[in-house]
Amino acid sequence: MELRLLVTFEKVATVLSFTRAAAELAYAQSSVTSQIRALESSLGTELFDRLGGRIRLTEAGERLLPYARQIIELSAEARAAVTAAEEPTGSLVVGTMESLTSYRLPPLLELFHHRYPKVRLALRTTTGDETRQALRQGTYDVGFLMEAETEHPGLESEVLAVEPLALVAGAAVEVPGTADLLRHPLLATEPGCAYRDLFERELKSVSPDVEFMEFGTIEATKRAAAAGLGIALLPEVTVAAELAEGSLTRLPWEPPFTLRTQLAWRAGKRLPAHARLFLEQARKLIAEQG
Repeated sequence: MELRLLVTFEKVATVLSFTRAAAELAYAQSSVTSQIRALESSLGTELFDRLGGRIRLTEAGERLLPYARQIIELSAEARAAVTAAEEPTGSLVVGTMESLTSYRLPPLLELFHHRYPKVRLALRTTTGDETRQALRQGTYDVGFLMEAETEHPGLESEVLAVEPLALVAGAAVEVPGTADLLRHPLLATEPGCAYRDLFERELKSVSPDVEFMEFGTIEATKRAAAAGLGIALLPEVTVAAELAEGSLTRLPWEPPFTLRTQLAWRAGKRLPAHARLFLEQARKLIAEQG
């Protein structure tokens, strides 16, 4: 089995599309098709079922996929060891979220830009569920999660920090208990955000009639809260500047759940040297931020 055939197979198996795999590998679609056929011929079995305009892995394809990924990862590791590059090099696709990209990661991105210019970082902003799925499929190399749970099937993860949350409004209001929150308009980002979903679940334990005014982004939600449109629960790091300048007020309500910022990758994946460096620097940076 040639390595290039396994690389093509892994990409097609990940995206389940010959057309998309060809685009991502910069091949003609006919080249991808011929490479898959060559691999199937060498193995004496079909790796994909062709279902009209769709494809899916056969049982043989499912069995081959983890071995293909291991061979590809070992090949990259061997190349790095033999060339003994003086500085880290390679590409890294990172799943993240708005709160981390905008408020925690800029120093890390700046560090890699200036100190490790041969490491090519590509950030993908997605929800936690989408990031986990992309990591399992191999679309992302590593991913940041902000979740209450620390165990994720099919993934390995490391907790980097507990992520404090703050309930904020444009001015002080009385909220002695959870039920009192329902007397005020509730502002939120989109569904699928862990802290928004947990907040909603907590409120629904008091009353099933919970409605949010959705603003999509953290910045829009903060502006709405500062304008007096309602109250919002957001990561403390995202509202620290507004709390300091007084445009937002922190309300005396503590959420009964804890979120943890984590870095995750596919279980069994051998992280290359530049990915391990990214994990090391992320761990250090977030620990320094407190």
